Amino acid sequence: MEARIAKLEASVEHIQSDVSELKNEVRGIRADMRSDFRLLFGALIAVALGLAGLMAHGFKWI
Repeated sequence: MEARIAKLEASVEHIQSDVSELKNEVRGIRADMRSDFRLLFGALIAVALGLAGLMAHGFKWI
């Protein structure tokens, strides 16, 4: 019985270390996603403003 319990405890420790590694990886992925979103959103706004400027120039509003 003792050996079985020791084996289960070792398995649980291994699972806990794997879960903590996964948590760290998810934090890194979230940080990357946040910076990628900001970059993409900024580019989208720049393109929209550029197109609005071209339209205004084309319609002789400017």
